[in-house]
Amino acid sequence: MSLWHVERLGRRGDGVAHGDAGRALAALTLPGEAIEGEAQGDRIPAPRILTPSPDRVRPICAHYRACGGCSLMHASDGFATAWKRQVVETALAARGLPAPVEGVHVSPPMSRRRAVLSGRRTKKGALVGFHARASDVIVDLAECHVMRPQITAVLPLLRRITVAGASRSGELSMTVIHGPAGLDLTVAGGKPMEPALFQVLAALAEEGDLARLTWQDQAGEVQSITRRPPALPMGRAQVVPPPGAFLQATAEGEAALLAAVRDVTAGAARIVDLFSGCGTFSLPLAETATVHAVEGLAAPLSALDAGWRAAPGLNRITIENRDLARRPLLADELNRFDAIVIDPPRSGAEAQAREIACSTVRRIAFVSCDPVNFSRDAQLLADGGFVLKRLRVVDQFRWSPHVETVAEFVRT
Repeated sequence: MSLWHVERLGRRGDGVAHGDAGRALAALTLPGEAIEGEAQGDRIPAPRILTPSPDRVRPICAHYRACGGCSLMHASDGFATAWKRQVVETALAARGLPAPVEGVHVSPPMSRRRAVLSGRRTKKGALVGFHARASDVIVDLAECHVMRPQITAVLPLLRRITVAGASRSGELSMTVIHGPAGLDLTVAGGKPMEPALFQVLAALAEEGDLARLTWQDQAGEVQSITRRPPALPMGRAQVVPPPGAFLQATAEGEAALLAAVRDVTAGAARIVDLFSGCGTFSLPLAETATVHAVEGLAAPLSALDAGWRAAPGLNRITIENRDLARRPLLADELNRFDAIVIDPPRSGAEAQAREIACSTVRRIAFVSCDPVNFSRDAQLLADGGFVLKRLRVVDQFRWSPHVETVAEFVRT
């Protein structure tokens, strides 16, 4: 059995171990630990801890060793918070940029209001849960310390929906959102919505008191059973998001991001919100400024627009459906705004950052969910004359390697 020493954690939370056989990744380990195990390729699939780290704690979830939903539950809260901050600082340092972190927000346990679960039929019923680590095997959940209790409580109903609507060989993707109106469930990959299946699903939606159940079959046909609009508050507005829509993972994390964005854009009269989604930032910012919301998907924009039109007392919001990766707003288009809010996908916003760097806009609130791609875009802005003044780390994916930041850039 080979001996290894864990030097650090990689970007995905696995330990980077060094031994006589070279380097390998070992899940569920911590820096400073001595472990033993045999490498298979570049991984040690079953490491045994010989010398535990003082930061090691007992995981509170019975599914932890198998479930791929969490990867840092074996680390103390203090270690996990410091490590996520370090991930951001290291990514920026690699580009020669400062990392003026003002603080770290950590969402509490059982606060995830949006989860994407998998469902598969079995001979005895169904499995519903997250995939095991590096596997297509579904870990059937009996408990979860990440999701809101209202989502965990609906797992038995999701199994019955899987039995009713999944094919023998197929796997369902089940996006569950919990909001004030209750649960909004979107299921993709199911059997065609024939009348008999519709009756079964409608009865299950009634029994489970679902606000909305949306069914997308394997051919892409979509049908919804709406018992009441699954509206979510965004500032003064109420927004009914499209089925399966992207939302900030926790209400607490969203509040932390919004507070930072408000702070950066305070006093701006004209704001452009790039990658606006359903209006997480646009609608609250419209309380004090006019906003131009730009988004590549039409359905979230329509939801944003409907929410704005029904909300009293907001300034004007204009919308634009535009693929910002392929057709970013040009510098001349950006110059009519006092401040920019940008919240791109995990791949970042390289093309858009280049145009912002050429603009005359003086303030940017940059929200990111990938430190490495953020550091690339931050360097483009720095090369264009912007200074990274301050940033806040937001950890709303507790016990996972994911980390978000919201940064303030100002033009010197």
